[in-house]
Amino acid sequence: MDKNRVLVFDTTLRDGEQCPGASLGVPEKVAIAHQLARLNVDIIEAGFPVSSEAQFNATKIIANEVKGPVIAALARCVDLDIDKAAEALKGAEKPRIHTFVATSKIHLEKKFRKSEDEVLQMAIAGVKRAKSYFDDIEFSPEDSSRTGKEFLFRIIEAAIKSGATTINVPDTVGYSNPDEFGALIREIFNTVPNIDKAIISVHCHNDLGLAVANTLAGIRNGAGQAELTINGIGERAGNASLEEVVMSLKTRAGYYNKTVNINTREIINTSRMVSTLMGIPVQPNKAIVGANAFAHESGIHQDAMIKDASTYEIMTPKEVGLDASKIVLGRHSGRHGLKQRLTELGYQLSQDELNHIYDRFLEIADKKKEVFDEDLMALVGDENADDKDAYRLEYFHILSGNKAIPTATIVLNYQDKSIQEASVGDGPIDAAFKAIDRIIQVPLKLTEYSLRGVTGGKDAIGEVLVRVANNGNKFLGRGASTDIIEASIRAYLNAVNKSLQIQNKESQSNSTKAEL
Repeated sequence: MDKNRVLVFDTTLRDGEQCPGASLGVPEKVAIAHQLARLNVDIIEAGFPVSSEAQFNATKIIANEVKGPVIAALARCVDLDIDKAAEALKGAEKPRIHTFVATSKIHLEKKFRKSEDEVLQMAIAGVKRAKSYFDDIEFSPEDSSRTGKEFLFRIIEAAIKSGATTINVPDTVGYSNPDEFGALIREIFNTVPNIDKAIISVHCHNDLGLAVANTLAGIRNGAGQAELTINGIGERAGNASLEEVVMSLKTRAGYYNKTVNINTREIINTSRMVSTLMGIPVQPNKAIVGANAFAHESGIHQDAMIKDASTYEIMTPKEVGLDASKIVLGRHSGRHGLKQRLTELGYQLSQDELNHIYDRFLEIADKKKEVFDEDLMALVGDENADDKDAYRLEYFHILSGNKAIPTATIVLNYQDKSIQEASVGDGPIDAAFKAIDRIIQVPLKLTEYSLRGVTGGKDAIGEVLVRVANNGNKFLGRGASTDIIEASIRAYLNAVNKSLQIQNKESQSNSTKAEL
């Protein structure tokens, strides 16, 4: 590999999904994986197959469908984990098992209660078992930045000797600082005798806000792979942001003297897709992908920008996928135009899904006149991944006022039958949710509700996110409409249908077990 080339390892679907509330369904993970391939990442970490049936299935589908990038699966240095990862990756064009074991003193004493030698043997056995399946093996000594250097160097050497082709150095809890993390990478190169037989990777967390800085320090000191997530999503304070690392290397190419093969014009599309499907908005002042990243309000700045954009922009919006000549769809647009734009935005829809989206699109276009990319993404995110046995909104009527008792009448379609109920509530939305509860007759608890405007203006689409709890499980629902009550109802139904799908699967599983 070119020594100036940095491989981009995207872990949005694995580490990023560990962000609280960011759980994705299988179809959503697959959609994001296809978009990551369009972004041209080198490696996609598709999931942790042993952790759940959904993780296994998503990894397997991605391995079978997504071509181009290496498809990686995470596994502890445990036989079952490694076997499951290998099974999920069987159909991959370029499979990789990423196996790990914790190595810091605090993890050995508090989590494992094992000695360094015992953990060393776990690492050797894990890498060898993974190597028996595939040639491309990555090994991570978890919590490397808090691991004693002598043991860290010893376990890295042993992992490479056992067959690891990539050694990942994780700053698992975001403890390190750029100078010391860069020095650690340099010391690994100078100390581990067989380090030339593996690529060094860095995986940094953002607990102190230093994930991107630490990643870049690692790259400056020889790391040939960076493990990143879209929008910096991840557990706790998140991971190093892919878009920030990539654009830093590109914008400051003369300083870093490193290249990546990322198609940067897909950055915005990828960011928006991940944000929409995970239900986690991007903060407006987020670097590269935030709404304000290329916005200029100051009169002095605007005057300078008109004269020469480089006065206040160190990169162009077009480089990351923002184009001033944006295609605007309206009510005269046909299915073909809609499908083409959704494909450009990274969505692959079946004909039935397209037909349903098109009907919703026409409803919005009649109200808004112009439908923007953000509106389309909100509409797609509003739809159920699986329409089977789903409740669909047919009609709602709301009576509300400052001196009236809020009342909602709801008509839902379920298995081609119309079901009607009415209820009162503390407000129109509460009344609507209670009417839905009376129809579905499932005890759901609303734990979170949020509303945001997708685009500006009085006719903006409102996107509602709700989370509901059912038997200890939590479900995210999304809904979009120019009417915030309709958006709220759609979001609640989206969560309801996800809940019922899980409930139906559990019932079928229990029935099968009973028969056995």
